[in-house]
Amino acid sequence: MLTLHKKQGLGQWILIMVAIAWFAVLILVPVGGLIQKLLGFRFATILEALLTESAGHAFVLTAKVTIITVLVNTLMGILIAKVIVSQHFKGKLFIEGLIDLPFAVSPVVAGFMIVILFGPYGWVGSGLEELGLKVVYSVPGIVIVTIFVTLPFVAKEVLPIYRQVGLQGEEAAMVLGASQWQTFWWVTLPSIKWGVIYGVTLVTARSLGEFGAVLVVSGSIINKTQTATLFIHQEFTDFNYTAAFSASMVIAVIAFAILIGIEMSAKRKRNI
Repeated sequence: MLTLHKKQGLGQWILIMVAIAWFAVLILVPVGGLIQKLLGFRFATILEALLTESAGHAFVLTAKVTIITVLVNTLMGILIAKVIVSQHFKGKLFIEGLIDLPFAVSPVVAGFMIVILFGPYGWVGSGLEELGLKVVYSVPGIVIVTIFVTLPFVAKEVLPIYRQVGLQGEEAAMVLGASQWQTFWWVTLPSIKWGVIYGVTLVTARSLGEFGAVLVVSGSIINKTQTATLFIHQEFTDFNYTAAFSASMVIAVIAFAILIGIEMSAKRKRNI
């Protein structure tokens, strides 16, 4: 029995080491390489690269697109989860399966889908062009494609929690005379709060780092439709490594800060 216990302990130790090594190779080593590259540049040079007009416009545009995407997908993610849990209709399983479509479709393919639909000669875009509304190769196209690729996150995080909590609390509140808004604000939202927070975190991180789909629909026009990731790509291909590495680190730091903040909040909540 003692030998078996030692073997189990050794196996667990090996599993832990393999997991840590895999994490280090895929995450820590690339991040360390980026930091090492940045340490080779002077701080003034890094600051100068990040304060250019094109860099500033790219980050501001990324922030705007991210905010709009988070607001839309949070609202629609909660709505989709509520409809799937509380309503019964034909094709509900099909609709629930379609939520995962953006996970299965390559972002580049998603970008081409938006171009086919909203491009100058697209099914909808041709009519919009006649009205003077430009979608593809402008900011609206970037917003639409970013919303598409991040659509599942809030819905998929909220759905299992909503199913676990059930509708009893909402039904009780309605019986007691609460309005639909009061029921949502005081009963539904607190019960699904952490699912919403995790979903918003994932939407934010993906929106900040989206590249392929945005590249297709934006045209990467400097100071017009160039987001932060497209700015990084442009600077890297132009051999301006200082700007490329510096902007990459800014995006990485923001994403890591959001994720760590959420994990710390969740841990504090569990310890209360």
